Amino acid sequence: MAKKTVFLTGSSGNMGWHGFQELYKRKDKFDIVLLNRDSDKNRQKFAAYANDPSVKFLWGDLRKYEDVLAGVTGADYVLHVGGMVSPAADYDPRGTIKTNTTAARNIVNAVKAQPNADEIGTVYIGTVAETGERDDPIHWGRCGDPIKVSVYDHYAISKTIAESIFAESGLKRWVSLRQSGILYANIIKNYDPIMFHVPINGVLEWATVEDSGRMLANVCEDWVSEDFWRNFYNIGSGADYRITNFEFEEYLLGALGLGSTKKLFDANWYTLRNFHGQWYADSDKLEEYLHFRENKPIKQYFAEIAADLPFYFKMAKIAPKGIVKALGMKRLTKTPVYGTMNWFQTNNEARINAYFGSRKAWEEIGTWKNFKIWLPPVAERKTTYGNTLNLKHGYDESKALSELTVADLQKAAEFRGGALVSKSYSGDPYEKLTWRSAHGSTFEMSVNLVLKGGHWSPDDLPGPNDGDFNNPFTPWNFDEEAKVNPFFAQVWYPLHSKDEHNVYGEEIFKGMKGYEEA
Repeated sequence: MAKKTVFLTGSSGNMGWHGFQELYKRKDKFDIVLLNRDSDKNRQKFAAYANDPSVKFLWGDLRKYEDVLAGVTGADYVLHVGGMVSPAADYDPRGTIKTNTTAARNIVNAVKAQPNADEIGTVYIGTVAETGERDDPIHWGRCGDPIKVSVYDHYAISKTIAESIFAESGLKRWVSLRQSGILYANIIKNYDPIMFHVPINGVLEWATVEDSGRMLANVCEDWVSEDFWRNFYNIGSGADYRITNFEFEEYLLGALGLGSTKKLFDANWYTLRNFHGQWYADSDKLEEYLHFRENKPIKQYFAEIAADLPFYFKMAKIAPKGIVKALGMKRLTKTPVYGTMNWFQTNNEARINAYFGSRKAWEEIGTWKNFKIWLPPVAERKTTYGNTLNLKHGYDESKALSELTVADLQKAAEFRGGALVSKSYSGDPYEKLTWRSAHGSTFEMSVNLVLKGGHWSPDDLPGPNDGDFNNPFTPWNFDEEAKVNPFFAQVWYPLHSKDEHNVYGEEIFKGMKGYEEA
């Protein structure tokens, strides 16, 4: 059989690199085309493959259409992994939104320019951050749940817009795979103040970088069912990787030999809300299609990470814990703009309210002695995509999207506080219909993106959604949205009071890197 050509972006990053490694193992089946930034670091990373005829290197920029077109031309599969990601994305909001949305448009336009556009498998890597904060009691989630971008999360804004670009592209073989937190060996080297933006009682279903790499390669195999395409899936490594953020810290510090979280960090360094993460009620569905999980126990995974650590990391276990806490961790919390304790030193009420609810709520955290750590039993972490904790999506889910009626869609729109403006529906879930939000915004969007993707009015998406921080700038005002949108209220009121009223507008970005830069 003739070899297939796979175009991969972002292969210099963690997920992309492992995707490349998996594809390279199968170079008898695949020719691989890579687009990366031209840098000494990237060229050195791929030097061993420079003379391999099964690998073609393109050195360019995802923001330049001609560079993307060069990679897409002749490809049977396009795996779009590249773009700006956290934590770098948190420091450059303007660049993040512009880069990730421009790259998405370039990929779609380049695929559509091909004579066989309908045959090209186009894979977009989305993110769990699109659905934002999903702590207990709404910690189980699935595709189709409301999009809810956490305040300040420009990365999630960029990925939400980019996902809609793929879903509404008209391509016949696109798919959005929403990536979770990725576990990889060098995760231990991440030392950034945003590590304390993660609520200690939050949850995440992690995906190992090895599983993620296999997934990218497997999606290019001939045995993947055609009904896999034009849909949304959550990526996760399964039940054993459904842990709380406290458990993650314990595993990570244990790998370093540093002991308990309580000895290195204070309870009130961690935020109480406004991050992202969930346990997936539907991640097994992707596994059934792509068979990518290694099913290695998570404790074994962390033990193997520890075994491969450089010598200087292993020396950390003999360092006095008080010194590590005072000189390392505490200092990190005082980092300007992003350190959680810096917000209280500088009276940054916008950050305090977003991440803690109020100064009073932070003061009430106290110490580890009176802080209640939430650790659900392991048995509660095993489920399938028939989980009874699923949120309501506002329509009869026993029906295929093609079987829904105008009355069904009107009911779904009303559940979102809006209305279906279109008077007819052909039964094609990828056809754009006209809708109206509770705020009066009229927009066009496919039934598939609304009901399976969980998207709604793009004009009401918070943040600088034009990519340049120009108008329209829609404030984060989720408490008002919840009052008029029962669909969204399901993911808001369980975690926020009904009398809460915090509006986060453009002024909160003043002074941030990337905001005022041209």
